[in-house]
Amino acid sequence: MRPPVAHHHPARGASRRPFRLLIVEDEKRLAVSLAKGLTAEGYAVDVVHDGLEGLHRAGEGGYDLVVLDIMLPGLNGYRVCAALRAAGHDVPILMLTAKDGEYDEAEGLDTGADDYLTKPFSYVVLVARVKALLRRRGVEASPVHVHGDLRVDTAARRVFLGEDEITLTAKEFAVLEQLVVRAGQVVSKAEILEHVWDFAYDGDPNIVEVYVSALRRKLRAGLIRTVRGAGYRLETGR
Repeated sequence: MRPPVAHHHPARGASRRPFRLLIVEDEKRLAVSLAKGLTAEGYAVDVVHDGLEGLHRAGEGGYDLVVLDIMLPGLNGYRVCAALRAAGHDVPILMLTAKDGEYDEAEGLDTGADDYLTKPFSYVVLVARVKALLRRRGVEASPVHVHGDLRVDTAARRVFLGEDEITLTAKEFAVLEQLVVRAGQVVSKAEILEHVWDFAYDGDPNIVEVYVSALRRKLRAGLIRTVRGAGYRLETGR
């Protein structure tokens, strides 16, 4: 159902930061589904489930777009949007709501939202709206991430180290993907579990270490650094 992804390859050795998206949605199944789909499109996606946490995370900056539900616990989407705009944050905001009516759309846009989507909506339409809002920011996200001699194509789900293609299992690729879209930053074990194994996972959290070890064997030992007590970081240098 997803639209075709344009394959743009940055110059060898270059590393374009992927767009970072924040989803603020209290319907956990929908939020997880959107996060997985948008991650597969090449975006770095974080998810929170209440308005107060959404306001806090979005207010920290660093996001290129916020997908914001209106009916949220703690603080509704209108108030989150208004508070962000009052604080001077100009991040594009795509509002979601189960309501339908001109008043609701007007209220959302009046508080500073950039676009508005009524549930139920097509995933394809949501992706098109996201891309349109990001285009206003200048450039589109590339699904290909290049870091030294490592190249990861999140759309084709292929990994190359130098001239060699590296075969990864689905879970290995998903773990690497979380690291590569935030290369140079520390990604916690909890964040990897949340994105790769989903919110309902209640098994051994050390499973992340198993997959990181497998990636180090298949790629290069020094490529993924353990930051004690914090998580893992994909090194961007060769």
